[in-house]
Amino acid sequence: MTPLNISNLVASFEEDCRARNMTHESIRRYISAIRILGIFCDDKRIDIVHIKDDDLLLFLKYLREGRKNSPKTVMNVFNSLSSFYEFLVYRRMIQRNPIPPIRKRYIRSYKKDNMRIEKRLLSVEEMSHLISIVMSTRDKAILILLAKTGIRRNELITLDVDDVEFVEGKITLKPTPKRSNRIVFFDGECSIVLKKWLDIRQKIKTDIKSLFTNGVQHRVTRNDVYNTVIEWAHLAGYHDPFSNRPDKHFGPHCFRHWFTTHLLRNGMPRDYVKELRGDSRREAIDIYNHIDMDELKKAYLSAIPQLFR
Repeated sequence: MTPLNISNLVASFEEDCRARNMTHESIRRYISAIRILGIFCDDKRIDIVHIKDDDLLLFLKYLREGRKNSPKTVMNVFNSLSSFYEFLVYRRMIQRNPIPPIRKRYIRSYKKDNMRIEKRLLSVEEMSHLISIVMSTRDKAILILLAKTGIRRNELITLDVDDVEFVEGKITLKPTPKRSNRIVFFDGECSIVLKKWLDIRQKIKTDIKSLFTNGVQHRVTRNDVYNTVIEWAHLAGYHDPFSNRPDKHFGPHCFRHWFTTHLLRNGMPRDYVKELRGDSRREAIDIYNHIDMDELKKAYLSAIPQLFR
């Protein structure tokens, strides 16, 4: 199959994902995995559509040894590829999805043996130290907003200035398929840092509405946020870029882990934490569980850890 046909096929798959109402982040991961496999197949002269089991085993070895990917990353790549090949089955281009047998035999057992280590969880004192060493006002605002709201990376980069309401101390997030509640709160500490950043941002000559901008005055990207977090976490001694152990890494999602854990430890009811996290309401009864927003805000302000000491 020619590269042009492959490109058209990937474009069709991407369109299919949108039709299935998948999130932007899920689609991005799927396309990224296909591109990684595509580069590997081009180099080895392998037909990516009619790929054989032995070729997938070579690809698995390439991910582990060539790219030095973590067990979780390897698992995510194969999960994404499984969705792509399921699409090819649906389009009747192939008869079977080749991924599940490989994943079941060589990856799931690998997960059980190596994925029990949890993400790195900082104490309140460690998070306070991390925030305190950040010299850039923009970077400090990004880190403290992630910590104080528990929002996802993509939710942060899509924020506009108008989404922040300082009087009520809340932020309205953009709608996504994964999130049920779009309202999150922030406290006085977060407000101070955000206002300092907005004072600086007003002096930046840009027409974009984005709350956070990068060095070229565009909306921050996923990589901008990731690099910002790991840079300061590394300086604080909380991120080891040379380790494959999840508990030695500290990335953007670790803030969501920190937010959830410390709210629960400080006595916030689980339903309130789930509401602030925006977790999907999967059971019918959840639809009828209306939480008073004033009570939620009050519980949040009493439970969210304070970091300026």
